[in-house]
Amino acid sequence: MKQKRVLVVDDEEDLTWSISKHLSKDKDKYELIAVNSSLAALEVLSQLPVDVVVSDIRMPDVSGLDLLLDIRKNYPATKVIIMTAYGSSEVQEEANKRGCFKYIEKPFEIQELRQFILDGVEGKKGFEGRISDFQLSDLIQMNCLGRLTNSLNVQKDNQKGMIYFEDGNIVHAFVDDVEGEDAFYEIMSWEGGSFSVDKKTKCPKETILKGWQTMLLEALRRADEVNHPVKSTVERESQKKQMRLANILSNFVKTEGVVLVAVFDVEGFPLASNIPVKYKEQYQVSEVSPVISKLIKDVESAGSDINMKNIQEIVIEYKDGLLKLNHIPGKKEFLVVIANAAFNLGLMRIESKKCLKALSEEL
Repeated sequence: MKQKRVLVVDDEEDLTWSISKHLSKDKDKYELIAVNSSLAALEVLSQLPVDVVVSDIRMPDVSGLDLLLDIRKNYPATKVIIMTAYGSSEVQEEANKRGCFKYIEKPFEIQELRQFILDGVEGKKGFEGRISDFQLSDLIQMNCLGRLTNSLNVQKDNQKGMIYFEDGNIVHAFVDDVEGEDAFYEIMSWEGGSFSVDKKTKCPKETILKGWQTMLLEALRRADEVNHPVKSTVERESQKKQMRLANILSNFVKTEGVVLVAVFDVEGFPLASNIPVKYKEQYQVSEVSPVISKLIKDVESAGSDINMKNIQEIVIEYKDGLLKLNHIPGKKEFLVVIANAAFNLGLMRIESKKCLKALSEEL
């Protein structure tokens, strides 16, 4: 059987190192190569067949879009996943025009990128769309966590369906003559297809009353049973856990002054995160990640020098904000919070305890 290969390209060495470390669990499925420039990527491609390239969009020598164009021209069988912290509809449209297989915006969860890579290596179809190349379940979650009001139009072959959102709640869905929950579950069971999003669309009626987390978890369970009968229980539970972590963080981020909250592993890589919409341009989890990684290592080293182990809490107060890191009780992971000058440290400690308890039970 031909050796599958995945090439990761990003000029941030810390990010390529972290991605490589977390994707090492799939070493039985493909060989992973990481480089830090487009020129180095082109050198690898000229010498080895590569199935999937994961590339940042902004790099100093050759941009990710230009690299994509070169791959499409010279290596048409190679799939390209574009990742960027500077997402826009224009960039997404240009990436799609140039033959992008998937498009993922930083900050992203490592499991999301991992699934995109596995889909590329295994030749699975994904959902294509004018907005971006997310999986349908990711789009649902994005709309709900972002408390958006719009409609999601989904098409597969000759079937057309629509899902309506109001303030982040799933309120209505239909496929042909079917409405409500049954229609939502039918749409979520489709593999492959296309979608488009109509912003600020008003829902004509309300046929769904259940919470979106309940709806999405049930849809994923049903889709797994229909489309992936041999999919492992461990893999399904991992996907569900990711959603539950995101939900816990979405509650904590409502605390006054919080601008970023995330769960990091011991290497400083984000497992789940939440940033209010108004701070997304100011903060990127992908940029915070190497800072957290270095902070954990430096504090552990300092503790070792004075014969102390096991970090419990780090609080660094600045003139205009705060960085707070807590070890999650009984686990290896950390809760990281960045807040602005509006925060109340006493209130934040109370909310942190609630969040840490919930995360400890979930992890």
